Amino acid sequence: MAVRLINPVKQSQFFLKRTCYLSSSLRCVQQSRIGHLSCYQGNFVCSPLKNRGRKSPDYCSTACQTIRKETISAQMIHLQSLYCTQFESIKKRVYSTATGESKVALKPKVQSAKRPLKGPRTKQPSRTNLPRIADVQDLLKCTAFATADEYHLENLCNDLMSSGYHEITDLPRDASNVLLIGTDMLAKPNDYGLIFLFREGSIVFWNVEDKTVKRTMQILEPHEIQPYEIALVHWENEEINYRISDGHSKLHRGEISLNSNLEPDESILEKFAFSNALSLSVKLAIWEVSLDNFVESIQFIPEMLKAGKQVKLSRSEVMQKIGELFALRHRINLSSDLLMTPDFYWDRIHLEQLYDKTCQFLNINRRVKVINEKLQHCTELTDLMRNHLSEKHGLRLEWMIVILISIEVLFELARVIF
Repeated sequence: MAVRLINPVKQSQFFLKRTCYLSSSLRCVQQSRIGHLSCYQGNFVCSPLKNRGRKSPDYCSTACQTIRKETISAQMIHLQSLYCTQFESIKKRVYSTATGESKVALKPKVQSAKRPLKGPRTKQPSRTNLPRIADVQDLLKCTAFATADEYHLENLCNDLMSSGYHEITDLPRDASNVLLIGTDMLAKPNDYGLIFLFREGSIVFWNVEDKTVKRTMQILEPHEIQPYEIALVHWENEEINYRISDGHSKLHRGEISLNSNLEPDESILEKFAFSNALSLSVKLAIWEVSLDNFVESIQFIPEMLKAGKQVKLSRSEVMQKIGELFALRHRINLSSDLLMTPDFYWDRIHLEQLYDKTCQFLNINRRVKVINEKLQHCTELTDLMRNHLSEKHGLRLEWMIVILISIEVLFELARVIF
C-alpha cells in the first residue's frame, strides 16, 4: 500500500478543518439527542404525575425541569468526553505523520574526512626527469629509510650474518659509526648489493631486491632504540636512481652516475658519501614531522590568547613541552652533522664534493634553516607561557602573604581591644 507523505503544515490545516467539521456535527447531534431525550423524559415523568393527580401542575413542571437539566448535564459530559477522545486521536495522527515525515527528510551525518597527509619532505623522483624506456634497463635503485633514533650495531651485525648476509670491512677506521653489509639478493645483475647501516638510525640499500629490503627491516626491529611508526618510515624515504657509466662519479639532474673504472674499495667510499647525505635527509624529514606535531599541540595557545581566554596549562605540562622542544633542538643542532661537514671528508676532497653536491640537491641546508626558525618561534611561545605561569605563582604568593598579615593584624587588634 503506497504511503503518501504530506507537508506537516498542510496536513495540520487539513486535520484542523476536519476537527471543526466533527465538532459542528457533534453539536448538531448533541442538540437533537438532547431535545429528543428531554421530550421523552418530560413525557415519561409528567404524564404519570398528571394522570395520578397527586401534585399540582406547577410542581410537576418544576420537577420536569429539574430532571431535564440533570439529564442534559449528564449527556453533555458524555458527549464532551467523546469529543475529547476523538480530538486526541486526530492530534496523535497529525503529530505521528509529521514526525514520520521529519524522519524521512533527515539526512545522514557526513563524517568529516581525515586530514590528508602532507607531501613527503624528501626528494621523490620527478616525472619530468624520467628516463627513456631504453635506459631503464641500465638504471639501478638506491633507497634510504630512517627507522629509529639509534641502532645497536654490534648485536645487529651478528643477527644479519646469521641470516645469510656478510660483513664488508673495507671502510676506513674513522667511519666507525657505520656497518657495511653485503648481500647476494640483487635487484639487477649490473652491480653488487650493499647495505649501509648508520648508528643514528638510518639504513641505505644499493641494488637490493624488495623482498630482501623487507626482510632486513624485520631483522632491524629488535635492535632499534625508540623506533618510528612504520607508515612514517615508508612515507619519508629517499629513492634515487643510479647507473654505472664511464667518466667521473657525479650527481646530475637527480641521478647518480658511478665510475665503472674504479676499484671496489673506491666505489664503496663514493657510495658511502652519497649514502651519508641520503641518511641525513631522511632523518631530517622525521624531525620535521616531529616538529609539525609539536606545533599542532601548542597551536591553541595563540588562538586562546588572541580571544582573551585563559590558557589552562599546568606548570608540569609547560615544562614537558619545553623539554620536548629542547630535545628536538638538541638532536638537530648538536647530535647530528646537519650544520657542518663531518670530519671524515676533511682529507678526502673528492668525497666531500660528492657529499656537498648531494646535500645541495636534497636542500638540507635550507630545510635546516627553516626548521631552526620554527624552533625559535616555538621557544618564544613556551617562554611566554613559562613567564605567565611564574607571574601567576608570584601573584598567588603575594596574596597569601597579604592574607597572613591581615590575620596577624586582626589578632593584634583583638588583643588590644579585649
